[in-house]
Amino acid sequence: MLSQAMNVLHMHQKVTLMVNRYEIFADNGGEPGPLVAFVEQKRLAFKEQVTVYTDATKNQVLAGFRARKVIDLGSGYDVLDGAGQPIGLFRKDFGKSLTNSTWHLDLANAPTATGRERNQGIAILRRIWGFLPLVNNVPFPFRYHFDFARDGQPVFSVDKKTWVRDHYLIQIADPHIDRRAVIAQAVAVDALQSR
Repeated sequence: MLSQAMNVLHMHQKVTLMVNRYEIFADNGGEPGPLVAFVEQKRLAFKEQVTVYTDATKNQVLAGFRARKVIDLGSGYDVLDGAGQPIGLFRKDFGKSLTNSTWHLDLANAPTATGRERNQGIAILRRIWGFLPLVNNVPFPFRYHFDFARDGQPVFSVDKKTWVRDHYLIQIADPHIDRRAVIAQAVAVDALQSR
């Protein structure tokens, strides 16, 4: 079960033909422990809506997010609790993301947390990679990392830990931030990054 005391989470992505599947685990001494969330994102959805479940049975909804508009270049995504009530909003900053992917996460009673790619050089190389004729269908070979901060203070980070498989380490510095919103944003950083 997801707890506010969890400051480290592991997220693993599995790509299937029709969905991107994410498993989020509690930390167990630096390794993935018990499963605390399960996500399936349908590929090529007309209007993005992602549900976060408590486990792979998909019997209980933990949270989710949905696009405010069909074309989402800057509109944003509502983060919802298990009952479908809003708990926050995140959006990609389209202008700033042209050179360095930038996300903004807004939650009630807290200033905006802004997340950016940690390495500007990798951010630029990742953009050029897709235009190179011989490699444009080859997955980007570098890991990328996002740091979210609020008023200069770290809130959480999403670090890709593996080269081939999508395994991420989520480290939470703000003890008060809603873990459901962190999971939603971490999934979005991977699933929506190229949009």
